[in-house]
Amino acid sequence: MRFYEHTFIARQDLSSQQAQALAETFAGVLSEHGGEVAKLEYWGLRNLAYRIRKNRKGHYLHLCLKAPAEAIEELERQERYSDDIIRHLTVKVDELDEKPSILMQVRSSREERSRRERGDRDRGDRDRDRGDRGDRDRERAERPRETQANPEQG
Repeated sequence: MRFYEHTFIARQDLSSQQAQALAETFAGVLSEHGGEVAKLEYWGLRNLAYRIRKNRKGHYLHLCLKAPAEAIEELERQERYSDDIIRHLTVKVDELDEKPSILMQVRSSREERSRRERGDRDRGDRDRDRGDRGDRDRERAERPRETQANPEQG
């Protein structure tokens, strides 16, 4: 069996669960024809460089495959017939990379960084006493309101 990396873009109006279910469906097609999915990654809803079939965004999914050529041909044939798939690309590789792809590594480091920043954030004045605010409220209540209209506005 040969090794392949397969990436496809699903329509933007699908939910992320529907896009991942679509990947599971295509994984089933591969297994019926003697192939297997070594790794499946959902890269998320991303902007396209240009409009494709009136879509500006798409759900990117990446699969690492071990499959015979016939299984890949059947996979691509079914993707051509599917209205939910905008584009697909299959590349033959010498060996499969078991670690996460670059996009997934960047996403996880970004999530860790944002979690760390949120945990260390100063909460500002929300957790402390407001000090002399009560004095200002009393002064405002004691001060008479001006009810006369401005004579210049006539």
